[in-house]
Amino acid sequence: MTAHSQRAGQQTAGQMNGHLGRQLVDQMGAITRDRIQEVALANAARNLEAIRSGRSLRELRKQPFGSGDKAIILAAGPSLKRQNVAEQLKTANYRGTIIATESSMLYCLRNDIVPDLVITVDPHSKRIVRWFGDTTLSQADLEADDYFSRQDLDKSFADELRANEEIIALLDRYGKRMRIAVSSSAAPEVVQRATESGMDVYWWNPMYDDPDSDDSITRQLFETNRLPCMNAGGNVGTAAWMMAHAVLGKQQVAVTGMDFGYYAETPYRNTQYFYEAVALVGEDKLDEIFTHIFNPHLQQWFYTDPAYLWYRECFLELAADAHCTTYNCTEGGILFGEHIEFTPLHAFLTRE
Repeated sequence: MTAHSQRAGQQTAGQMNGHLGRQLVDQMGAITRDRIQEVALANAARNLEAIRSGRSLRELRKQPFGSGDKAIILAAGPSLKRQNVAEQLKTANYRGTIIATESSMLYCLRNDIVPDLVITVDPHSKRIVRWFGDTTLSQADLEADDYFSRQDLDKSFADELRANEEIIALLDRYGKRMRIAVSSSAAPEVVQRATESGMDVYWWNPMYDDPDSDDSITRQLFETNRLPCMNAGGNVGTAAWMMAHAVLGKQQVAVTGMDFGYYAETPYRNTQYFYEAVALVGEDKLDEIFTHIFNPHLQQWFYTDPAYLWYRECFLELAADAHCTTYNCTEGGILFGEHIEFTPLHAFLTRE
């Protein structure tokens, strides 16, 4: 079953279907907090000793990153490989800053690209550590969770145990050459892998809510560990973009692999929140959850789920206030709008 086969309904302002998904977008902030609040605070408490003996994100401001005022973000959306981003960077002899989400780290290292900075934020204890190589991964783990094998993330994960061994070896080889900005609520298993591989760790707090609220999680985290707080827009890709301009001071920031959606031919089953969507409405009503969006820059349809649509709206709000020029060089997906220059990567790489 593909998105093509399910597309039905009326077209409105470049969007089709997903009426329930649109309603859920307005609630995604609260849904996300409710989903991760408990584990985020628990992880931050478990990480407190490492935080106190480590370094704050503030110290990154004092360090050099690449040449010039350009930064490129590598997120792990499906366009990353389709556009052969690594080859384009190497062909252009790019010397600016490279910031990678932890989910794109394997892609970088496989292509002999060592990021200047890696970002991690999600508190999940078993999934996120897979991007660093899970030294305790077993066949039973794979049978219990098909998150990686089901999605259109990295085809090498079809042989997940072998891919895990490759990641462990690559990170052990390159870790000492990389800096990583680690969320205080990251899983301790992630912290352990980053530390034991020799990565240079810098700590920060994600802003889960308004720190001025009486019951603010963000305020609670800050009062516990005194780390700087940063709005991550709900996802690691946006966090990487924020790091580029708000922490490193880069004035021209390009994003790649920032699809916030799926290519039209991708089966609904291969999407990140497929099981949650089915649990909510049933498999025969998934068009109520997924929204199809027409990208006018590419003259192409993509589709998205409520979480990614919320990420998109958060990013557009943040971009409006950012003190940098944002270029979307993803060449796919749904991230377009005011305050974002949608342009091919090669055009950004050849800009003065």
